[in-house]
Amino acid sequence: MTATQGDLASLSRYIFRAPRWYASVTFALLIAAIAGVGAFDSQFVLEDAWQGVFFIGVPTVAASLLTTPVDRRLGGQLTYNRSSLLALTCEAIIVVIMAAAGAIATLTRHLGQQFVFDSLIVGLASVFALRLLVVMAVSGKSVLVAAIPASLQTGTAALLFFIYSGTMKYLYVGGGPLVDVVFMRADEAPPELGVIVPVDFALLGVICLVYGFAVWAFVQFIDRPWKRSLGVSVLDFIRGFIGHIAEGTNELESFFEDIGEQAVVPVTVLAFRRPDDGSEKARFVLPMIHPGPMGEIGGGNLPKRVAQSAEGVAFPPHATAGHDFNLVTEREVDTLIETADEAFEEIEYHDTATRAVRVREGEAKVVGQAFGDDALLVATYSPNFADDVEYAVGLSAAAEARSAGVEDVMLVDAHNCNNGLEGPDLGHVYPGSERSFEMMQAAGEAGDRLATAEQAPVRMGVAWDETEWEPLDGIGPLGVRVSVLEVGDHRTVYVLVDGNNMEPGLRDRLVRRLTGEESGGATGSGNSTADAGVPAADEAEVMTTDTHVVNQVEASNQVGEAIDGDELVAVVERLVGEATADLEPVEAGMATERAEVTVFGNDRTETLASHANAVISMGAALAATVVMAAMAVSMLIFFLASS
Repeated sequence: MTATQGDLASLSRYIFRAPRWYASVTFALLIAAIAGVGAFDSQFVLEDAWQGVFFIGVPTVAASLLTTPVDRRLGGQLTYNRSSLLALTCEAIIVVIMAAAGAIATLTRHLGQQFVFDSLIVGLASVFALRLLVVMAVSGKSVLVAAIPASLQTGTAALLFFIYSGTMKYLYVGGGPLVDVVFMRADEAPPELGVIVPVDFALLGVICLVYGFAVWAFVQFIDRPWKRSLGVSVLDFIRGFIGHIAEGTNELESFFEDIGEQAVVPVTVLAFRRPDDGSEKARFVLPMIHPGPMGEIGGGNLPKRVAQSAEGVAFPPHATAGHDFNLVTEREVDTLIETADEAFEEIEYHDTATRAVRVREGEAKVVGQAFGDDALLVATYSPNFADDVEYAVGLSAAAEARSAGVEDVMLVDAHNCNNGLEGPDLGHVYPGSERSFEMMQAAGEAGDRLATAEQAPVRMGVAWDETEWEPLDGIGPLGVRVSVLEVGDHRTVYVLVDGNNMEPGLRDRLVRRLTGEESGGATGSGNSTADAGVPAADEAEVMTTDTHVVNQVEASNQVGEAIDGDELVAVVERLVGEATADLEPVEAGMATERAEVTVFGNDRTETLASHANAVISMGAALAATVVMAAMAVSMLIFFLASS
């Protein structure tokens, strides 16, 4: 993830799930009652509160209950929870405007009740504009269609004021008892409404038209770069983003499908089976895609899906791929699982393996181990910060290892040391960078050493714990998984944590503990793994899955941010002990197949992120400019109407 993408992802902290519609309606009525006490001046407080509920709360309730069915009848998708929250927000805007206007009128001598009502007209028009923008964003309708549900709150308020202000008497040219009963009820209204005249409703209509045009112009301006470069609307993105975070919908996948591109990605499977009965003991599965973008959208929950498809204990580490290789929909995961199953069926097993080797080139470190003619390579830059390794870099590094003499390669990005969203590029490893060449050189040297290394029978033990931690703690549903591989008297430990990267230093601490280089128990009272009765490993590496289910609300939620490092060390040490006790002879084999899937595409993620960030940074200023222009036009209209 680049800094630009991190800025976009961090916006999720501003999104929250809409409260239940009845909670919003109840709170709206309470606010209306309090506002009525301040706005009206009858002999009884309860009567003032009732008038507030009637003239302020009823339009809110009407908008809460009617916006959703009207919007859906027109092909929209506003939920009752969203429409009620929107109505509550608009009511709060009106109350604030009226309170400010009342305070100004009280402090000045030449402004009276008419100024307060003129402010109410501006408030009702502002509510219409806000509702129009939200309905267009959420339901994706044109401005004319969206104006129908958007006008419900303003229209209901205007209707009540029309009936109870006595305006009908200015327009009354004949009728009957029904007209008198329904439209001429000024005697039952508070005297403050007596300042309303027919021209006020004409002013409201004109100002609503002005504000509606301003909303349309605003949307057209910010939408142009999106349609020009991505061929989609910014409203589609906003609708999907809010829908996923606030309501848990999959609307965002439809947006990603529109911008996606076809890609062919390798899917590599390293399987271990028991030689006596052929049952699967463990399976490493590595599709060269990125498990993002967030939550369970796209491939965000790929690690769990991989684990569910395996017979033995599954290990789905992170591949060398960045956000451009995010799957556009969760359906694409099925294609990867099917391809992994095809590769699994093609595996040729070997009963020998090499000891693990560790190679270092510059900042890049690679732990490698061969099984027959195939090799598993795990790359890290720890203790230096790094995030995703680009797809092209991973392919080149794997090619370097194959050219050295190994047949097939599973190259894992350990993804185990980063400093969150700080810094200009967050340690991104891209083609042409010094780090990319260091990884390729390290992979090539590891392949050369493994191709000529002596092999011996291999034993394996596995253990895993879902743990009590949750995604908000930075740990996904797979928890922590450990595999121990023993070749002769040489023991290698691979730890896989279902999380998205690690806090700096945590990976190194775990490795030192597992290799016996650090003493002192996880809680400060015990000894190292070796001292606890489990022999120290000769080599160890810690990996994360890069699952993005932990990033639905928090853009940066690395392993170790929310949980205590001592507790994680204790869990890993316990699992290493269980895996060591589980050691038994195994056969291992590797195979690779290619899958055709739809991903974000080259540079699409960065383009999307930069456009979204530009809208955020410039949108506020543009919105302020549009609001000021609309207000200036409103003042001009009031001036012309009063002269």
